Amino acid sequence: MIKKKKAYALYRLPYSDTYTEIIQEEGSPETFFSSCELNGRNGFALAPFAVSEDLPILFILADRTVSGNVDDLPFLPDEDIPDVKCFCASYDSYASDFEVFHSKLKSGAYSKLVLSRCAVYESLETISPRTLFARACRFFPRMFVALVHTEHSGTWLAATPEVLLDSCGKLWHTIALAGTMPLEECQEGFDNPPVPYCYGVSTGGIGEKMSGDSGADGILWSVKNIDEQRYVSSYIKECVLRFTDDCREEGPYTARAGNVVHLRSDFTFTLPSCDDMGRLVDALHPTPAVCGVPKHEAFGFISSSETSPRGYYSGFMGPVGALGNTHLYVSLRCMRIDGRRYMLYAGGGLLPESNVESEWNETEAKMEAMRKCLAIKRI
Repeated sequence: MIKKKKAYALYRLPYSDTYTEIIQEEGSPETFFSSCELNGRNGFALAPFAVSEDLPILFILADRTVSGNVDDLPFLPDEDIPDVKCFCASYDSYASDFEVFHSKLKSGAYSKLVLSRCAVYESLETISPRTLFARACRFFPRMFVALVHTEHSGTWLAATPEVLLDSCGKLWHTIALAGTMPLEECQEGFDNPPVPYCYGVSTGGIGEKMSGDSGADGILWSVKNIDEQRYVSSYIKECVLRFTDDCREEGPYTARAGNVVHLRSDFTFTLPSCDDMGRLVDALHPTPAVCGVPKHEAFGFISSSETSPRGYYSGFMGPVGALGNTHLYVSLRCMRIDGRRYMLYAGGGLLPESNVESEWNETEAKMEAMRKCLAIKRI
């Protein structure tokens, strides 16, 4: 009889030297169909983009929790990673989806739509998921890194820059992150190197706050990127203000996430009741950063029109109630691991002025994080 793997989640918070593993010793993770059920729980949540009977919110119970130093994780250098080859990454399929989405934007049916895609890679030999987790921790110190396994979801690795909802004591924190530009396009002209940014809570520093001598942060952003970030920021603020009038906003500013930069705004606030946590997550997810505007109509269109199913990509994941804190992140820069096969996911926000080539290139840049973990060299 084949023994089932225990459900587990390893995670490393941004800028942390330690990782934590949550292990469920017996039974299967709990399944929820509303984020409101997260209130009062202690464990690790894995949620899909679209909750359904087939794709519920999975909650790994914290039967056992262990911690360790990231530097003690076994690290394999690039030369020891087995060769990984692309199995499927169709530009034509993406371009076809782009035309369907873009036509809706040009008609005025939507202000913004997020289109995602999946690229499939295979390795000659099996690579331990924990090895990939260790490499992600080493390569992306500013990001939330997590390796999650359940029998229902399979195994997912993420190195994500986007906070959905974060707490430290009585303070709560979320961000609006949208707009994307390759890092090399904006590095010239800086007199000072980027510095870590932390706002209000200990894990707020996702990415780096960048400063220069041209404008507010030395970066020239396109109108398309500015508009995209404005949609997300307005939505986040509206959601938070439904639950509290004690909200502080900072931004937008330019923040680095791996090999790309984004526009980011931060919101720090208090909640009158801990029971508001699940309700706020329900209101926030999915944000326009992974969905569209107007949200509910865009959500329905994306769910029925994307030809690449998202699964748990662009959902959210993170510890809930662990040590009194909650750290939920949008599941971006991620891949599903299935033996020697790796499904890499990425998406981008489309506006009426978008063009297919630049949007494809944006998804390529976003996939670079997981490609780096697999030691894939882009040609």
